[in-house]
Amino acid sequence: MNKLVATTLEGKFHTFDVRVEHPKRSYPSVIEKAHKSTVWGVRHLPQNRDVYMTLGGNGSLCLWKYNYPKERTNQDKDGVEFGVAGTVEQIQNVVLGTQPLSGFDWSPDKEGLCVCSGFDQTVRVCIVTRLKSL
Repeated sequence: MNKLVATTLEGKFHTFDVRVEHPKRSYPSVIEKAHKSTVWGVRHLPQNRDVYMTLGGNGSLCLWKYNYPKERTNQDKDGVEFGVAGTVEQIQNVVLGTQPLSGFDWSPDKEGLCVCSGFDQTVRVCIVTRLKSL
């Protein structure tokens, strides 16, 4: 629940664990290459905040899962507590078109039901299955 995801023009995204901030190191983060183009956005699954979808400039969607480390905090040599970043695992990817996908949202009521829109002026309703097994 304490994650912040920032996307980049280079096709990467940064997942920050904002539970513990170190005064010099800031928040722990993991960087992942998501798409071969700009990542236009990210949305967390409302029913499981460890699962999220990224939107690619190449018309693709990628489903990711954040895995927590065994220990979320550690101490440096001065005894100051700092956070430990987890890992990100790609669950699935799909290409829906040739134009960037710019809008995406999950249904708050039906797990796995989502809608996305792109620069090709289409709106797509999608269903992601087997989310409970993640």
